Amino acid sequence: MTSTAKKVPIPRNGVDYRGKIVLAPMVRSGECPSRLLALKYGADLVWGPETIDKALIGTTRHENPTTKTVDFTRQSSNGAKNPAINADQRESVIYRLHPEREGRRLIYQIGTSNPETAVEAAKLVAPDVAGIDVNAGCPKPFSTIGGMGAALLKTPDKLCSILSALVKEVGEPNEIGISVKIRILETEEETKALVTKLCATGITGLTVHCRTTPMRPRERAIRDQLRMVADVCREAGVACLMNGDVASREEAVGLISEYGVDGAMIATAAETNPSVFRTKPEGGKAPWEEVVKEYVKTAIEVENRWGNTKYLLGQMIPGKQPAYKAMMATKSYSDLVKVLDYQEEFGEMAKDVDKRLDIGEFEKPKLTKAERKAAAKQAEKEKEPQRTPTAAGIKRTADAAELDMPPDVARDRGPASVPEQASALAV
Repeated sequence: MTSTAKKVPIPRNGVDYRGKIVLAPMVRSGECPSRLLALKYGADLVWGPETIDKALIGTTRHENPTTKTVDFTRQSSNGAKNPAINADQRESVIYRLHPEREGRRLIYQIGTSNPETAVEAAKLVAPDVAGIDVNAGCPKPFSTIGGMGAALLKTPDKLCSILSALVKEVGEPNEIGISVKIRILETEEETKALVTKLCATGITGLTVHCRTTPMRPRERAIRDQLRMVADVCREAGVACLMNGDVASREEAVGLISEYGVDGAMIATAAETNPSVFRTKPEGGKAPWEEVVKEYVKTAIEVENRWGNTKYLLGQMIPGKQPAYKAMMATKSYSDLVKVLDYQEEFGEMAKDVDKRLDIGEFEKPKLTKAERKAAAKQAEKEKEPQRTPTAAGIKRTADAAELDMPPDVARDRGPASVPEQASALAV
């Protein structure tokens, strides 16, 4: 590349993907502590896990003074039919980020199949991130259902409409970049046509996963189309990142030079050991013991969901190590720091987090099946409509019976006024 190569302008609050080695978006493996650890070990940017637009819509943004994170939460759907059973149910964290430690190095990846819902969701998180990336590459059913993920590769016009809407209605007002992550298609001609269309939507970056949709991670990446994709992106001035079988920063640098791309993503290797982002002069790949300790500390600091922490440790601790079996038997952060011999350093922190997360010794007693049934019955009884005593017995009111009101009564109640019961049903 030359210094005169065309470049799409990078928005003021955005980031240029060129020259970057970044953490790939990974469901379960890309939560807040994983991203913070990748940055600590030298990742230039981090992608969050794909988050579906409809999951983010309706959340409330909270600034958590304890963890210093920004949390997008909603009331848990668990027990939603009978909220009286779980009146003190904690809110579910849909997305969590750390402004101080991630700053303008976090890219939010959105799962979507609709321009309107994509825009509605992206507007919520746009002020807190450096960019919005559309997932058009994940082949797993949870992503492709409803036309999202890799399914968008079969509907390129829809994908382009989503990107164009995000550029105009989210990117430009918030001065951040919009990008997309795709997979290669069966033929070079098909891929070239797709990339050309995508680059014309106003995006600042494009990542190509060098596998077709049917391929799985165990199959070797195919790079014979990579140079062509890089050339198309360069001609349009769009930054091009590659993904697929990149195991270290050194390997990423070599592939960038060989294929003429602008940057690279590391996925599986970083899931196992995020120190792969570190250069050899800086120490290179660290021993798993060091990385695990840093991860546990970080997970406690941001109060990461216990299930997610345990899952990640299952990827990071070698299965043949005694620590793996001991870790798998734990049920709380306090248990964890004890079996890993971190109690002196993290014991009090772990106990505080267990208390806030209601896990371990602080886990609230669970209702038995009979208790849940009785509570549900009581909740339904309390919701029963009031009845008016009459000479003939007890009669339901018109509201309770859901009868149509006479026009003059209806006018007295309106406009836009509905009975409480009708309102609940509408929701």
